Amino acid sequence: MAVPEDPLLAAKLAVPVQAPGLVRRERLLDRLTAGTAGPLTLITGAAGAGKTALAASWALSRPESAPLVWVTVEEDDTPASFWAYVAEGLRRRGLPSGTGPGTPVPADAAARSQLVRLAAAFERLPDPLVMVVDGLDRVPGREVHDGLRFVTEHAGPALRLVLISREDPGLPLHRYRAEGRLQEIREADLAFTRHEAALLLGGPGPAPDDEVVDLLLGRTEGWAAGLRLCALAMARTADPAGFARSFTASEQAVSDYLLTEVLAAQPTPARELLLRTGVLDLVHADLAAALTGRADAERTLQELVRCHAFVEPLAGTRWYRFHPLFAEVLRAHLRSLRPELEPRLHRRAARWYADGGRPAEAVDQAAAGGDWDFAAAQTVRHLMVAPLLAVPGATPSADTFTDMPADLPGAAPALVAAACRLSHHDAAGCGTRLAWAERRMHDADRPPEPADQLTAVLLRLLSAPDGQGDAEARRAAALMAHLTPEERAGHPEIEPLRLYGHALARRRAGALRAARDGLEQAVAACSGDPTALLRHRSLGRLALADAAAGALAWAQEHGTASLAVADRYGLPDAQRSGAADLALAAVAVERGDLGTAAAHLDGCEPFPDTSRDADLATERLVLRSRLAVARGRWQEALDVLDEPAPPASPDAVARLAVAHASAALAHGDPGTALVVLAELPEGPPACTVVLAEAHLAAGRPDQALRLVARAEDAEEATDADRVRLELLRAHHALLAGDESAARDRLAQAVDRALPELLRRPFTEAGPWVRHLARDLNGHADAYVRLTGAPARSEALVVEQLSPREKEVLRQVARMMSTEEVAAELRLSVNTVKTHLRGIYRKLCVSRRRDAVERARELHIL
Repeated sequence: MAVPEDPLLAAKLAVPVQAPGLVRRERLLDRLTAGTAGPLTLITGAAGAGKTALAASWALSRPESAPLVWVTVEEDDTPASFWAYVAEGLRRRGLPSGTGPGTPVPADAAARSQLVRLAAAFERLPDPLVMVVDGLDRVPGREVHDGLRFVTEHAGPALRLVLISREDPGLPLHRYRAEGRLQEIREADLAFTRHEAALLLGGPGPAPDDEVVDLLLGRTEGWAAGLRLCALAMARTADPAGFARSFTASEQAVSDYLLTEVLAAQPTPARELLLRTGVLDLVHADLAAALTGRADAERTLQELVRCHAFVEPLAGTRWYRFHPLFAEVLRAHLRSLRPELEPRLHRRAARWYADGGRPAEAVDQAAAGGDWDFAAAQTVRHLMVAPLLAVPGATPSADTFTDMPADLPGAAPALVAAACRLSHHDAAGCGTRLAWAERRMHDADRPPEPADQLTAVLLRLLSAPDGQGDAEARRAAALMAHLTPEERAGHPEIEPLRLYGHALARRRAGALRAARDGLEQAVAACSGDPTALLRHRSLGRLALADAAAGALAWAQEHGTASLAVADRYGLPDAQRSGAADLALAAVAVERGDLGTAAAHLDGCEPFPDTSRDADLATERLVLRSRLAVARGRWQEALDVLDEPAPPASPDAVARLAVAHASAALAHGDPGTALVVLAELPEGPPACTVVLAEAHLAAGRPDQALRLVARAEDAEEATDADRVRLELLRAHHALLAGDESAARDRLAQAVDRALPELLRRPFTEAGPWVRHLARDLNGHADAYVRLTGAPARSEALVVEQLSPREKEVLRQVARMMSTEEVAAELRLSVNTVKTHLRGIYRKLCVSRRRDAVERARELHIL
């Protein structure tokens, strides 16, 4: 008895209904229209890429009179049922099909005449007909593909075929391309643009924040279903921005879809490969074989690429990458199924990378697998502690070792822990862990490796207490001499790091001139992108050394250059140094430009080393105190110096004492100044100068004069010190009744201060200076030029505003908020904040209103 044939389902011949909130994508609709002017259009992409939605949107927008047949293929369709649906679709459009209604049209060789009749029917069509075949990848075997190839090549010009598939069909596409008969819309074309993503995420409601769009677009890489699922999930939350910032939330939104539509659709070997290799961001074919134990791993990866299973080859290599959301879903699924397997896979990958000479990746994988001994050993052996400290975005970074236990045996983990502490400006913590490492190296059965020794010496140099810098620098140089040319070329940051550390050690020991020379050498040794962070930091510290020496023009130049390097390389706040801003603030204080000084002191607040590094934290307190003195806020100047600061070197303690004594003197309290300075051991010339000022203010001119003579003989005395010494002698002569000698000394002080516009010594000296300056003969103009308050419009603009900064400033001048500026210019809020910070720095202001006023004074607005 014959089995009756199944009826044909109308739903398989209907154009799919469009989902609510569909975004019309005109750029792709136009391409589809252009494609259907030719014989074949192919739309391919991953599950959820928007293939069917695009074609359906286009089909439904066509006039009813334009002939179109839509056939949806399903997994259980046979070649016979497929051709039956094609014939039925033609019949329902009132077009000849060459067969009877509902009659199967087999595609085997014995029934080739049926396909001939079908092709002939297409050939006789009076008008062009579009036939859309959706889900062609679902039909098994090659018979349907072979039949389509035959019909396409013999149907004549009236048939316009649109094929929708997750993989390339078995047609001679290369020939069709060469003949110009093929229009293709592929996965990259289907990816949503930023504008389309904003429309999809916004839906019928208000437009989403730019940051939300940017985050979700970057995370989904424009994948249509991912964006749609994230939009639905985000609509159910009270915090859309928080949802967008959470990678986990995005992963959960798409997890079921990817597991069902992508992972479950693969054969067992491919599923196992995806789960095992999904623990990596990138996978090499050989690494995939190592993780799966399968010799056919590369062929499986190629098949996954072919069927658009969210695996993408890196052009010209044997490397592959996973879509980031798919990778996260794979990892979560693996943890759920076999939680013990993931760390083993990471450890196996670490050995593969190490054997292949890729230590940075080996460290990352070892850390991900919890193999901290191996991760630390690779970091030290391959001299990666230096880039960890000095190269922006280096791998590994201190964050790589966040979860490393503190009690691991061996020297390498202790050395890495010390470096991580130092990267967070914790010199004391670095020293403690470095001592552990050195004890472990000493107690080991064999001599330490050269890399271990060099790493330890560099860390000791960078965190060395006073007096050890020279010895450590020599040891580092001697160990570096044993590096191979390849190691030197691979680590251009080591030599400037050694010079930088040596200079800091000299600075902590109070050897200012030697420290400045060392910083100049460090700057000169920095070359190329890998040393950008070191160049930024070295220039900033050099600017501070210049400012301390009274070389204000050099301080201005070097500080500005340091900020320019940070901006050019986009260094994040967590890695930037506050040294340059502090140096520029010091210049502004010395020259009496108090607004600029305040702006730079505010500008360095976000940078961690400003508060964590003992030298910089001390400098910040000193400058805040000086600024308060200059503004006449005596108590504030004293209170600032009572704020807690990191443990400081003797030199830093001396600077704080000098600032304290200067604030007390400005308040008319020489007794407090003398008490503060009496507690110091022999200090730098600046201590002697302020001590002499305190004795003179306390009515002890002879004692003051003896201190002046001692300071004048000090080789380390700066220009600012010597200006103050001239002023002390002038004041002493005035008190002794020798006004002529006092005026001569004042003239010499003016001559010495004028080249660098050192104004502060005169403003802090007291009213006697103004009285004496009334008759300076040939120096009167110079005195006025030196001590007159600078006009606001003459304040230095550090650097010209960029075109984008000017755009931001124009919106700010319209009283727009940061969020409104971001929306107007289609930027993220964080980007606008970065531009505002650059504007404040370049205009030497600290507030929006001041920036607008300053820009108008300079005719920028």
